[in-house]
Amino acid sequence: MTTATLAEDGLARCGWAGSDPEYRRYHDEEWGRPLRDDRLLFEKLCLEGFQAGLSWLTILRRRAAFRTAFFDFDVDRVAAMDETDVTRLVTDSSIIRHRGKIEATIGNARVTRDLGESLATLIWSFASEPRASRLSGLGDIPAVTPESTALSRELRARGFRFVGPTTVYALMQSAGLVDDHVLGCHRAAEG
Repeated sequence: MTTATLAEDGLARCGWAGSDPEYRRYHDEEWGRPLRDDRLLFEKLCLEGFQAGLSWLTILRRRAAFRTAFFDFDVDRVAAMDETDVTRLVTDSSIIRHRGKIEATIGNARVTRDLGESLATLIWSFASEPRASRLSGLGDIPAVTPESTALSRELRARGFRFVGPTTVYALMQSAGLVDDHVLGCHRAAEG
């Protein structure tokens, strides 16, 4: 079981944060903080889809390029993208050049645009009650929960792609729907 790890800066962090400065910054400033902004949730949903099969650090290092490629994840602008844009993006080495994931991002923007409700409202309606106690290590963190399975099912029913239960649970963690900072992590001590 990997627990919180004390870093040379004197802060204990979840073991996955490692020693990479970008990973640590993401852990300290973003991961697990409640996010209710539709555009930012759309960005996280898309980036989690791109991450499937890759490390999250790979995505973090390319996030600025993704933001450029997808108009800062402006839903209307991404929804207006077409095959010409897809063809351009599959040759853009600054992002993940996976045609299916690129097409899914555009399709997911169209679904988001046409939801009839806030993306945040939809996603947060699947948030579970906070855990009674803090998890003690990374081995205790589930990859899938009943809530992530239900949200995945709902998103897919509405037409979203690359939103399996594991991907959705990662979104729930990163957007603060669940708090998986482990016992001993300085972020766990905050709340």
